[in-house]
Amino acid sequence: MDATLSPNGATRYIGQERCGRLHVATIQGVVTLERAEAAWRVAGRSLEGCHISSLLFEPRRGALFAGVNKGGLHVSLDGGKTWERRMRGLTEEYVFSLAATERDGQVVLYAGTEPAALFQSTDYGETWEELPALRNVPGTETWWFPSPPHVAHVKDITFDPRDTRTMYVSVEQGALLKSTDGGQTWRELAGYSRADDHAYKDVHRVALRPSNPDEVYFTSGAGLYYSADGGETWDHFTDDNGRIGYPDGLLFSPQDDNVLIMSGANRNPGTWRETHDANAAVARSRDGGRTWELVMRGLPDHMRCNIEALSLAAWPGGFDVFAGTTDGDVYTAENQGENWSRIVGGLAPVSKGRHYMPLVAAAGSRH
Repeated sequence: MDATLSPNGATRYIGQERCGRLHVATIQGVVTLERAEAAWRVAGRSLEGCHISSLLFEPRRGALFAGVNKGGLHVSLDGGKTWERRMRGLTEEYVFSLAATERDGQVVLYAGTEPAALFQSTDYGETWEELPALRNVPGTETWWFPSPPHVAHVKDITFDPRDTRTMYVSVEQGALLKSTDGGQTWRELAGYSRADDHAYKDVHRVALRPSNPDEVYFTSGAGLYYSADGGETWDHFTDDNGRIGYPDGLLFSPQDDNVLIMSGANRNPGTWRETHDANAAVARSRDGGRTWELVMRGLPDHMRCNIEALSLAAWPGGFDVFAGTTDGDVYTAENQGENWSRIVGGLAPVSKGRHYMPLVAAAGSRH
């Protein structure tokens, strides 16, 4: 089974066998890792020189899709060995996020971009059409991003498994949007937002509880939020003063969806420019996100880098969690994140946008 690890791409893969090939997004291209017995090795590099923002492996037809920072959308039909650029109808060069779903018997692909827009393909990426309603929701004039060029992007795209026409899209920073008609119309879910929030509508990853998709979670620059009613009302489970004050990755255990795994930095990236330290961590909840414990065995005692990508690959016998950092390390864990081990190091940074810059500079990195 193939899986991917990227800052803004797919995070959950379910197959009949254990993951044997992992495609990692770095600021210098895609690195493909293969499992050999109990170890992993670098099996290939591709799209070298490209800052890969998002990766998606589509299992039904076996293609690998890559969204590139100001480089468009690329597709590989041979596991990352060769690529072709597919931009027909895709009018934005910065493909920030990718997602796929099956609907009415066909694979439907989505690409979120910077500036914030959403595109759809029903012919496996050969052609794309914009879903223009997203750019026209009220309040778009307030969307922005703290780092230059201060332009908001579509960070995440999530589907309700009961009916994938119900979609959640996070705009960083600016809005959590919900559609019930496949993106033809949208409304903002703003009940979580407060005027005194340190981070204004800074929505990162959205996750729906598998056993009850009306339970919606999202990570943000202000911590972790939870809704029991499809996003109408919200509880603030963790805030930006917690150990993981700037969470990003969020996964449900495929074996027990009371168990969640969350990763992120101690404080927001604005502080990294002064401290050169993300102080990243991984935590686990066994009660649906209400309380958390650190799960750091096998990780560095102090992670100056940030964990910029988190994904899992499940098979009938269990599941692996993968984490990628701005130091270019890839870690994996079994047992619901209990024990971690580094499977490869020395890669180019795994990073959303410019997040890596103040962190690798402190380490004297060549990148």
